[in-house]
Amino acid sequence: MLEAGASATAVEAYKDGRRIFGYISQKVKYADDFKDNFEKMIEKAGTLYARRGDVEAEINNNKMKRATNECEDWIKRVQEAEGEVLELKSKYEKEIRYAWRFPRFWSRANLSKQMVKKREKLRVLLEEGKLNNGVVIERPREHVRVLDAPRTEDKPSQHWAVEEILGFLRERYVQKIGVWGMVGTGKTTVMRNLNNNEEVLKMFDIVIWVSVSEDGRIKNVQDAITQRLKLKVEDGTNTAETAQLISNELRGIRYLLLLDEVQKPIDLDKIGVSKNDMDSKVVFASRLRDWCVKMGADELVKMKRMSYVDAYKMFEEKVGRIKDPNIIEVGKLVVKECAGLPLLIDRIARTFRNKDNIFLWRDGLKSLRRWSSVKLEGMDEVLEFLQYCYENLDGKDKNDCFLYGALFPEERDIFVNYLIECWKAEGLLHNIDQLRDARDRGHTILDYLKDASLLEEGAMKEHVRMNKVIRNMALKISSRGVDHKFLARTCKGPKEAPKEEEWASSSRISLMDSDLQSLPATPNCIGLSTLLLQRNNNLMLIPDSFFLSMQRLRVLDLHRSAIVSLPTSLSCLTALRALYLNSCTRLIELPSSLGELLHLEVLDIRRTGIISLPIQVRCLMQIKCLRMSSSNFGTGNLISEVISSLSLLEELIIEVDPNTLWSDQVVRTIMEEVSFLTRLTLLTFSFPKVEGLEIFIRSSRVWKDENFTFQFSVGICNSVKHHILDYFEYQSCRFLKYANDEGVRHVISEVLTETNAFELIDHKNISSLSDFDTENMTKLRACSVDGCEDIKYIIDGDVAPHPTFQCLERMVIKNAPSLHCIWNGPVPVGSLGWMTSLILYKCPKLKEIFSKGLIEQLAKLEHLSVEECHEIEEIILEFENHCLDRSTLPRLKKLVLRDLPKLRSITPDDSLIWPSLERVEIASCQSLLKLPFSGENAINLRSIDAEESWWSTLVWQDDAIEQKLRSFCKFTF
Repeated sequence: MLEAGASATAVEAYKDGRRIFGYISQKVKYADDFKDNFEKMIEKAGTLYARRGDVEAEINNNKMKRATNECEDWIKRVQEAEGEVLELKSKYEKEIRYAWRFPRFWSRANLSKQMVKKREKLRVLLEEGKLNNGVVIERPREHVRVLDAPRTEDKPSQHWAVEEILGFLRERYVQKIGVWGMVGTGKTTVMRNLNNNEEVLKMFDIVIWVSVSEDGRIKNVQDAITQRLKLKVEDGTNTAETAQLISNELRGIRYLLLLDEVQKPIDLDKIGVSKNDMDSKVVFASRLRDWCVKMGADELVKMKRMSYVDAYKMFEEKVGRIKDPNIIEVGKLVVKECAGLPLLIDRIARTFRNKDNIFLWRDGLKSLRRWSSVKLEGMDEVLEFLQYCYENLDGKDKNDCFLYGALFPEERDIFVNYLIECWKAEGLLHNIDQLRDARDRGHTILDYLKDASLLEEGAMKEHVRMNKVIRNMALKISSRGVDHKFLARTCKGPKEAPKEEEWASSSRISLMDSDLQSLPATPNCIGLSTLLLQRNNNLMLIPDSFFLSMQRLRVLDLHRSAIVSLPTSLSCLTALRALYLNSCTRLIELPSSLGELLHLEVLDIRRTGIISLPIQVRCLMQIKCLRMSSSNFGTGNLISEVISSLSLLEELIIEVDPNTLWSDQVVRTIMEEVSFLTRLTLLTFSFPKVEGLEIFIRSSRVWKDENFTFQFSVGICNSVKHHILDYFEYQSCRFLKYANDEGVRHVISEVLTETNAFELIDHKNISSLSDFDTENMTKLRACSVDGCEDIKYIIDGDVAPHPTFQCLERMVIKNAPSLHCIWNGPVPVGSLGWMTSLILYKCPKLKEIFSKGLIEQLAKLEHLSVEECHEIEEIILEFENHCLDRSTLPRLKKLVLRDLPKLRSITPDDSLIWPSLERVEIASCQSLLKLPFSGENAINLRSIDAEESWWSTLVWQDDAIEQKLRSFCKFTF
């Protein structure tokens, strides 16, 4: 047994020896082939990398497709292998550097073995790289990435903006849409709702939403777009190369790009977003209108503030339903402080959410009202955003002009020209002497402030207003200043005058509408430059020494106060530039001390009891704007000695009561005096007879000057209001009202050659406006015809062979009992090409509106209103318009049809499309039994006002159309 055991041991020893020998031999071979194995591995790796390059090129060349899952996995494993090869290469190079060290024989052999195994792995990867399932497959488009966004349906101001933008997206020729408005109005909410909108999803292949970073760098925007498009951009690729990649990717796609929070204008071409042939669109949201314009917006949408009802509803949603009636009342007051700004409502609601009793709510309201002196969570955050807009105003004049607006009550209209006069008087419009130049500069600044959402359009034309939050910010900023501290107590302020220290520390004081009854005897206010006391109806007396320390006062407004006289200390106001006394009905004279106001430029004494101005007072020598009423001519001395001496006068307004019967001699004298004013740029006057106008035209040297504007009323008219002017910017309009005359006067035709807006009232013995010769009306932008009983048509094409009314934008025809049609005879191409609004009211014999050839000229018509025209049977006559282009009236937005008992149809058939129509109002049109609208041919229709009883009589081609249109209806009973 020992021998057998020994034999087995020997065999095992022999086998072990052979294994050891084989292992050593293999190690020696790996060591000997060290360099060869490395080179073969590198060669195999190179072949694999080349294959990977081919695969990636095929992927990149098929932008409408994506890599297969197998392909993406293979590329990933190749990338992992590449890293491993690089690691082995590093070890190989290290071994080469230390080849003289014998002990490294074993590590070299091991490394060589690893390289052999890696080469085999590379070979397998290369075989798998044939990708039997293909490299790419169709790319399933990720149409949209849904964003978190509050719904807008219950927020009309925001929902309106969404609908407005959708309307523009549907229009083929609109490529870029700018959305602008002040911070906190909900621009981001609108943009996110657009991103998520189902209709948008159907319109575009892909929707790309980008929140632009504060610096607005092109690279950051490009990065967001390339990530959304899943484009691979190599490190180090410059913006121009990236732009080309983006452009190539988007070329064959119908895309919508939404750029939110644009902080400054962006060059879309540099990003790679340029116009393609796929009707792609770009919508960008910014605080400033100007930035949208600079980015080439085809259409602009201004964000509106929320109504109070919608604001309270949003507040209640954020804070939770309020049950306590007392808290509800406080909550309503809290919402009023938020000025309809969704962002502020959201932030303030958060701070009130945890207040669970009436004491905390009342205290919170007090803090909100005193936010300028206490730190208030929510409000401060919003004001930081708003102050950014202020701090980015370009120039000190814009900053000062903006702050000046805080002197006026919040949410109240401020007349633009008055505001600009105050700016000039204060010296805020630097180095401008001429009043007209100041108005031009002022309108430029106003436009800038409105673009920055620091001022808003007023409810009336040519007015602006400042909302509560912006005004509070302006007052807070002014409180920090050294030379422009404001004291503004308007409307809700105490009846008592400010304290002595308040007078002393303020540079501008506004106490308008404060129900003041008295003023301090001698307030110390050496630094005061503006004092606004208007509409204090109980302020009857100004202390005689009141103005003693106001040597720097430049603006004094007392209009519509109850003062009966002005104190002698008025003479101390040696720096005064603007004095407003209009509607001080108890004021019957101006003191002789007015003569000390050597720098006075604006004086308004309309509707006062003043019947004369002091003769030869030196102050009038610097007057640039004088506003008076006919009652101020009581003694007549002003006519003969004062007007012609006002050598610097630029604007003269003389309001004439329609019941005032001036003699021909008085009018002649006034006009002869006015003719000496060589710097006159504006004249407002009412001429009882045409002859008075003729005197001015024949004697004036300036009336045809390009800088001269006028508002003339000729003839006796019961109304002093110029209705057509509500449509116009005040400064750009040359207006003529002509009433209660007959036939054609040559001087009227002559004045019409320079007129922009024309009202013809109760005129007789003319058959059409063509009687005045339409070649004299080439500058007309608006025209109103009212009560002219002999007019049969507005234009007679037989005597007007050339294009007529080429600049006319608005036409209003009322109470024309003989009117048969708008245009008689042929319509020259180019006539009425700019008409946007046509209103017809009480024309009982009118049978046709669009005679043959007229409708084709109205490509810009937006508003058509036809009321109480009882003979109208068709809006668009079938026999005269039977071959109309389908896109006739492409811009019509509003259609109003009222009290048209014989109206049978709007169009001859249903072939017309109404791409811009948004609102329809129909009432008392019982013979109209069919509407030419459907969901397809009126895609922007959103509102139909109609009687429900009439609606039930309509005939429909399809019940689905009726249901769709019914959803837009607001029924009356």
